[in-house]
Amino acid sequence: MANAIQNQPHFQDADKAREYLEALRWPHGPVCPHCGVIGTAYKLEGTKHRPGLYKCKDCRDQFTVTVGTLFERSKIALNVWLQAVHLMCASKKGISAKQLERMLGVTYKTAWFMSHRIREAMTTNPTNLLGGPGSSGIVEADETYWGTAKDSEGIKYPAKTGGGYSPKMKIFSLVERQGAKRTIHVPNVTGATLGPILKGNVSKSARLMTDEAGHYKKIGRHFASHEAVNHSKEEYVRGDVSSNTAESSFAILKRGLVGTFHSVSEQHLQRYANEFDFRWNNRQSLGVNDIERTDAALKGITGKRLTYRRLNFQAP
Repeated sequence: MANAIQNQPHFQDADKAREYLEALRWPHGPVCPHCGVIGTAYKLEGTKHRPGLYKCKDCRDQFTVTVGTLFERSKIALNVWLQAVHLMCASKKGISAKQLERMLGVTYKTAWFMSHRIREAMTTNPTNLLGGPGSSGIVEADETYWGTAKDSEGIKYPAKTGGGYSPKMKIFSLVERQGAKRTIHVPNVTGATLGPILKGNVSKSARLMTDEAGHYKKIGRHFASHEAVNHSKEEYVRGDVSSNTAESSFAILKRGLVGTFHSVSEQHLQRYANEFDFRWNNRQSLGVNDIERTDAALKGITGKRLTYRRLNFQAP
């Protein structure tokens, strides 16, 4: 985190962090998390009340800005949480829990748990179709693989993509050119698996672009056009037809998995993919800077609580 950002009051002081979060989440006044009424709550300012406590005039329940969010009941200071969110949002290839442990002064287990909670905040459930009106109309589809292998001494190292070494986890991405990306961890790469994903996420009016893989041929008829490049014949671009945008996004994901996280289990792979999708969809080339990206993640904290039991923490 650059010094100019690190020295901001909401990164240094818990009360300032709370005020920053209130302004971001409640631009039109406090919103009661219990009944949903906006602007009728009042702050409890007595000496016996903790800072930032409100009471709703309608349902009479008390609340703070963290109730119903991933920060609720956390013993970690709110300004430390905001530092962690910013670091994850500003790191193009991700930041490891070990690095968060060192920078935030928390335990590794705490840093690991914080990072997964923040990934939940980054996870969205968009309902719009890629490649529809108002977009470039071009959607690239491609798959890649992730896994680890062991050398002769039993030491793990990242396995190559494609065939060889050990069974790999399958990652399928849809990338709207000059637009958004959606990545899904799939059990297998077949037409039966990828077809419903394509139909559920891509507009019929879109131009679908892929490589020459056979599992795209039948489903490609569902869209305005299906154009493919033949990688086996070293064809990567033909006019505006290519899957290079999807492959570029995979390159960033792979650099993060290999260089930053080193080992990602199948249980958590989708969350890591969501994190990289979030940064891609809020990237600088779309006019989103680090601060705006962080604010976007903070707006996604509602209803995103996780427990250690659900995450099944395992130390490296």
